[in-house]
Amino acid sequence: MFDFLQDLDNDIRDALLVQLRNLWTHTSTAIEGNTLTLGETAFVLEEGLTISGKPLKDHEEVVGHAKAIDLVYDFIRKESRLTEKDLFDLHKAVQTERIMDVYKPVGAWKVEPNSTVIVSGNDQIIFEYAPPKYVPELMQGWLGLFQNTCKEKPLNREEALTAYVWFHVSFVRIHPFWDGNGRMARLIANVPVIRAGFPPIIIPKEHRQEYIAALSEYHLAVGTVTVGSELLPELDNLDRFKRFCSESWSESIKLVNEAHKKQQERN
Repeated sequence: MFDFLQDLDNDIRDALLVQLRNLWTHTSTAIEGNTLTLGETAFVLEEGLTISGKPLKDHEEVVGHAKAIDLVYDFIRKESRLTEKDLFDLHKAVQTERIMDVYKPVGAWKVEPNSTVIVSGNDQIIFEYAPPKYVPELMQGWLGLFQNTCKEKPLNREEALTAYVWFHVSFVRIHPFWDGNGRMARLIANVPVIRAGFPPIIIPKEHRQEYIAALSEYHLAVGTVTVGSELLPELDNLDRFKRFCSESWSESIKLVNEAHKKQQERN
């Protein structure tokens, strides 16, 4: 059992997990363009039915993300060491659009370069993520950083927030998959947070622009990652993203507090 669920009756505990699953799934997929509302997301996940007029892929995305959350929870319960296979299994869950294309592998590292356009002031800059040939070695380094941080128990709230920020920005900077990297980062970076006894940090879709801007500011400051370079250089440049993540945490913490208040009233 996760610490934030302690002392809750089974029905309140299960309801809280549903609330977190629905919110986490809705916001993370909506950031990537999914059109389902929170209510529609909850309906699809709870009833197993589709929403008239909404794209099939949007339904598949929320079901896949909910499955990925279950995988994250299972991994945390097992207290096992995060492996490359765990990341591949998670990618298979979130990447529900099965395209038979050797250049767009699902559950495997990318084989083609990927990049994004970052707007900084009046400039539009093409930012390149890690070259595919460097991804296996870079991800081994990332997994090593992950293990070294997570084995330091117990993490307090500030340390858990810092771990989330580190794993989020470094994963996105590598961008190891051809697609789904944002959803993956928002999932896997929460492992140390939940292990430390806190509810997941959930990025609000309403603050998508600030989220992207804070990430982009850091990426522009440190540049493209290559083998031999630091995964987390210039940590001072992470202050903006860390503040953003701290503020974003409030919604899931609010749900947990409301559940415990209801438990107190029942008692």
